[in-house]
Amino acid sequence: MIPADPAEEHRSIAGTFTERVRGVAADGWDAQSPVADWQARDVVRHLVEWFPGFLAGGSGIELAAGPSVDDDPVKAWEHHAAAVQDVLDDPRTGTATFAHPRLPEMPLPQAVSKFYTNDVFMHTWDLARATGQDDRLDEARCQELYEGMLPMDDVLRQSGQYGAKVPVPDDADWQTKMLGFIGRDPEWRPATAR
Repeated sequence: MIPADPAEEHRSIAGTFTERVRGVAADGWDAQSPVADWQARDVVRHLVEWFPGFLAGGSGIELAAGPSVDDDPVKAWEHHAAAVQDVLDDPRTGTATFAHPRLPEMPLPQAVSKFYTNDVFMHTWDLARATGQDDRLDEARCQELYEGMLPMDDVLRQSGQYGAKVPVPDDADWQTKMLGFIGRDPEWRPATAR
């Protein structure tokens, strides 16, 4: 069960992602991922690179740059995850407002949870599947995300952040439904699992 508090939620979800990052074999970072045109290292790159600008744009909080994903994806992720956790653990964050030009104002912890921690959760499957690791996700969280995204289907597709839905059986589990909804083929396997 994933905690509801944004700081603890991130600690749990980022912790699982960290386990998958550390579980990639030395020669596994160039493995193809389920995301077209992304290798395993690009899954980490995406999370490390998009969030700092988003956070700064809505809160003025600047995350210190860490190691390059190209040089050391494990250290790059560990540095980044620790920096995000420090923001969420800071007592001042609990009362801070996130005011991004393209989004309604909301509490900063809620913004991190909604836009970033959920992204880490979904990309955990991508990295795990690309590198032959345990790719099971929390079913309750998958259900929550799937049911939360359904009413926003058109908006999400128009954002360009999600691919076309992949059809899945009506009686599929929540993870399979969520993956299909965000444009992943739940049956995808790397050509050569590492």
